[in-house]
Amino acid sequence: MWNKIRNSKSEIRNYKKIIIVRLDRIGDVLLSTPVIKTLRDVYPNSYIAFMVRPYARAIVEGNPYLDKVIVYDKEGREKGLFGNLKFIWYLRKNKFDLAVILHPTARSHIVISLAGIPIRVGYDKKMGFLLTRRIPHTKQFGLKHEVDYTLDILRYIGIEPGQRALYMPVDGGCEDKAREIFHMNDITDTDIVVSINPGASCASKRWSAEKFAKVADKLVERHGAKILIISGAPDKVFGDRVAASMNKECMNLSGKTSIGDVASILRRSRLFISNDSGPVHIACAVGTPVIAIFGRSDMGLSPVRWGPSGKKDIVLHKDVGCDECLAHNCKIGFKCLEAITDEEVLAAAEKLLTK
Repeated sequence: MWNKIRNSKSEIRNYKKIIIVRLDRIGDVLLSTPVIKTLRDVYPNSYIAFMVRPYARAIVEGNPYLDKVIVYDKEGREKGLFGNLKFIWYLRKNKFDLAVILHPTARSHIVISLAGIPIRVGYDKKMGFLLTRRIPHTKQFGLKHEVDYTLDILRYIGIEPGQRALYMPVDGGCEDKAREIFHMNDITDTDIVVSINPGASCASKRWSAEKFAKVADKLVERHGAKILIISGAPDKVFGDRVAASMNKECMNLSGKTSIGDVASILRRSRLFISNDSGPVHIACAVGTPVIAIFGRSDMGLSPVRWGPSGKKDIVLHKDVGCDECLAHNCKIGFKCLEAITDEEVLAAAEKLLTK
């Protein structure tokens, strides 16, 4: 079906100003970075911008394949009718001729449509009728990775991606901060640094803080590992809980790091152990092996779609026989997460540390 409605490559080469749109979380934006590189390869002389929410700006700021990062702040500058109209006028003045909308939201579709961008391609969901090129939406079935779902949009307009590697820019200030943190805590280049992220966006993604602590203690005992605990400010309570539950020393950086700081810290880590969350994909982008702990059995939420993309990464995910996954509304106490033992996570960690 797709081949019948694709444009020819000679037609798509006429695009001179392109805007990529993704207004969800940091991990989702990072999983979209292969789209940026592919578009730059096909359009080396075109102007390419990426539209994101404020908290995801650091994911694409400094990306060498972009000309501009456009921040859409629906809770601040773009709040309300006047703020949105002003933003739409700004987009209209830029005269983009192609919009690639990587995640379907009504807001994205409305704003881009009112901006008068003539070619608007994306998934046919949430007012998808506002798009000019609509791809059938099947993401909920989780048949492939989110990276591939984003690249499918380019395939739909005749562009065949050459690679699917994630890209996270390195910030000089964050690198200086990471070096200082390591220096102040006597961490050297020969130390085994294991970073841990016990936070996540909802309870259906959060493994036990006490189990994280047991794994961390064992890694200190057996391998002399230096443990770093990272989490965003909203998840600081979970990082603090892990630190309080440990018998060994650790460095608790919960709530003290920016997205850029996390990238620089993970780049210096031998291993990253995390719940299903954005930092998993940051670790993949900087080349750090990951152990990702997943709950939830719905295919659209599963590691098939959202798991780490590195070749050495390990996913721990248990099927406990649920006929329907209720995610954060789980009625059986998140048994899928409880079924994953600290011994299993420790075994996975030791497998990666001894490779």
